[in-house]
Amino acid sequence: MFFFCKLFSVEFFLSLILIILCGKIITQRKKKLVKKGVKLANQGVMGFELKNSERIFTAGFDENDFNSYGFKENVFKTDIPFGQITTKQWLFDGIRMLYSETELEKSTELDWKGDMELVTMHFNLQGKTSIQQHGMNSSFELNGNQHNLFYGTGAEGTMKWDEPQMKSFMIQFSKEAFLAISKDGNESLQQFADKIVSGTPTAFSVSNLNIGLPLRTCIDSILNCEFSSGSKRLFLFSKTIELLVLQAESFNIVENHKPEYIKNDYDKERIVFARDYLVKNISSPPTLPELAKIAGINEYKLKRGFKEIFNQTAFSYLSDLRLEKAKNDLINGKKQATEIALELGYCSLQHFSSAFKKKFGIPPNQARY
Repeated sequence: MFFFCKLFSVEFFLSLILIILCGKIITQRKKKLVKKGVKLANQGVMGFELKNSERIFTAGFDENDFNSYGFKENVFKTDIPFGQITTKQWLFDGIRMLYSETELEKSTELDWKGDMELVTMHFNLQGKTSIQQHGMNSSFELNGNQHNLFYGTGAEGTMKWDEPQMKSFMIQFSKEAFLAISKDGNESLQQFADKIVSGTPTAFSVSNLNIGLPLRTCIDSILNCEFSSGSKRLFLFSKTIELLVLQAESFNIVENHKPEYIKNDYDKERIVFARDYLVKNISSPPTLPELAKIAGINEYKLKRGFKEIFNQTAFSYLSDLRLEKAKNDLINGKKQATEIALELGYCSLQHFSSAFKKKFGIPPNQARY
C-alpha cells in the first residue's frame, strides 16, 4: 500500500528519499537533478526509484509493518544526486521512530503531497525548512533546535530546504496508538486529542517550541541505546512516553512564561549557536564573555536570552549536560569515573563525584546498578 506525508510533516521534507514518510515528490524546477531512468535498488522495507527532473521519487510502505506487534530496526544510507541521507528507523506497536541526517549541495525546492493520517512528534535538531501549503497564504517554518507535535490527514504544497546540513528526530503514531497513550495526559494533551478525534488537522503549539536539555537528553538516550530486541522495544516505548510528557510540559511552561526579551529569529539563532558551541566544547568551555563574542551577540543578551530559551543559565545547562553525559557513559560501562571526570573538564574526581551525587542522589560507582 502507498501512503504519503501528512499536513506539516516536516520530517518527510528533511528525509526526502529515505522512506521517512513514504510518498511522492514532484519537482517544479527544470534543472535536471538526476539522469532520466536512473533507479535505486530496493532497500529492504519498500521500493523506490528516481525517474527524472519532473518526478524524482515514488515510494510505498507496508502499513502492516507500522501497526504490527513486535520490533523492527533498520538503518539506511543513500547517496542522492543532490546530497546524502542517513536514516535510522524503529517500528513497534503502531509507533515509528526515525532519526535522519541530511546533507544537500544547495537549497532545494520541491512540491509535496500527503494523504496519511498520522500524529508526529517532530524534533528539528539542526537546519531549517520552509513549507507552503496550497490554499493557505502563510508559510510554516521549523528552525534548528525546535519541536512541535502535529496531527494531519493529508495536504499538498511546496517546501524549501534552506540549509545544507539537517538533523531530525521524530516519533510517529497511528491515530489509535496515540489516543491510547495520551488518554491520561494533561489538559493540553487532552485538547490536542479532541482535535484528533474530530479529524481536525492541528499543531500542538501555534509557535514551535525550543528543545531544552531534558528533551535533548531523552532523545540522545534513544539514539545511544545499546539494548537489543525485546529490551530495546520496552526501553524505546518508555522513552516515547517520557518525550510526550516532556513535550506537553514544555508547552505549559511557554504558555505560562511568554518570551519577553528575545523575540527576533537572529538573536534566537545566535543563542542556539552558543548552546551548540558549549556542547561541542564541553570539556573546555569558554567563559560567558568569550562565548558571547564567538556567537556574535552581546553578553547581557546572551545571558538573559539563554535562560529565556532554555529555561536555565548557560552555566547550569553546561553542568547538567556534563552530568547527563557522565551518567550515560557510566550506565553503558564504557568508561571509568576517573576518565569521565577528566574528559568532561572536572578539576578532580572528588569534585565530579560530589556534583554527580548532588544531582542523581548516588555516587558514580553505583550508576550501573
